Amino acid sequence: MHKVLGRLPKLSFIQQVLVGIIIGALFGVFLPHWTFLSILGDLFMGALKAIAPLLVFFLITASLSKHQKGKRTHIRSVIILYVIATFVAAFVAVLAVYAFPVTVSLGKAATGQNPPSDLVQILKTALMNAVANPIQALIDGNYLSILLWSCLLGSGMRAAGEATKKVLDDITNAISYLVEIIIKFIPVGIIGLVYSSVSSTGLKIFLDDGKLILLIVFTMLFVAYGVYPFMVWLILRQNPYPLTFYTMKESGVPAFFTRSSAVNVPINMEIARKLQLNEESYSISIPLGASVNSGGAAITVTIMTMVGANTLGMHVPFLLAFILSVVATIASTGVSGIVGGSLLIIPLACSFFGISNDIAMQIVAIGFTIGVIQDAVETAVNSAADLLFASTAEFYDLRKEGKVINVGERVRQAKLMD
Repeated sequence: MHKVLGRLPKLSFIQQVLVGIIIGALFGVFLPHWTFLSILGDLFMGALKAIAPLLVFFLITASLSKHQKGKRTHIRSVIILYVIATFVAAFVAVLAVYAFPVTVSLGKAATGQNPPSDLVQILKTALMNAVANPIQALIDGNYLSILLWSCLLGSGMRAAGEATKKVLDDITNAISYLVEIIIKFIPVGIIGLVYSSVSSTGLKIFLDDGKLILLIVFTMLFVAYGVYPFMVWLILRQNPYPLTFYTMKESGVPAFFTRSSAVNVPINMEIARKLQLNEESYSISIPLGASVNSGGAAITVTIMTMVGANTLGMHVPFLLAFILSVVATIASTGVSGIVGGSLLIIPLACSFFGISNDIAMQIVAIGFTIGVIQDAVETAVNSAADLLFASTAEFYDLRKEGKVINVGERVRQAKLMD
């Protein structure tokens, strides 16, 4: 038996994922009553959700505790890129709706949702989340709070003794080891996740609201494979596609199935390490990206809002559409990383067009009906972009310092570590 197994080809990570997708889809179509298979996805998601907040907290704390005054990090460049990328994504979504106007049926009921009432409320909620109890934040997976308190604690720990810092390092390494073990079970978890989606939805999702799905998905893919690489090329003046394809494959594919940028943080951390990025930078920028970098969410909010306006026969002036891009950029920042969170921003965006909350919530309901695809693609774009721009910002800063960075070679070396 051992000899037979030894002759079997060793599958790469992406091949294992594809096998998991196929198995999950087949079971979902032909054996939808085997509901116990969904437990595989639930167990994987539960384990990753449980360990990810601890990993982020200790990584940032340990990293900042060792930071020496005057040592360069790349956080400022990363944040600037995150914000610009989110706005550009929203603006491209505006142009997409102008080029391909779509309408939907607003005869669906929408109940039980609790959207934010205005932009001030969103900003207030984000700030209150940031100063939440750190212990509760670890329990709830509140990454804004985890980011704030770990930064403060890590900065304070710079005055601690070397033995204390060594303990932090040991804890961080132990948690990282657990994460590596959990990540190895991604193909198994994907079987459960795909099975759950296919068995409950089937192929119906590809038939209803098809034009809207196509508009959202193709806009996101255009941004991910066209606009974002162009931004990287403008910054680095190197071929952006080796890094683009690598981040989408290694980060975007898992995120597509977990549908949560926050849950994908440990995976992005590991890929950043393979790309030889500065740990002091990526231990902060990657978790930050899960909460701030939200181009996919901005696309969803913008398109759904403008489609609602089109359905009601409204003429949307370009200036108002531009303002919508800005609003979507700010508003979507607070919901990135939450499964389906971008949809609850739609009523706020609709209010700028004078669309009533009742109609806006019907648009949200339509969003939830296509969420199996929309939210999965949105998360993949967001998560891969976190890694893409964290890498780009660091490579740009290094180039300004006179260091020669070959992006393609970095990607090649990272692939050899798989």
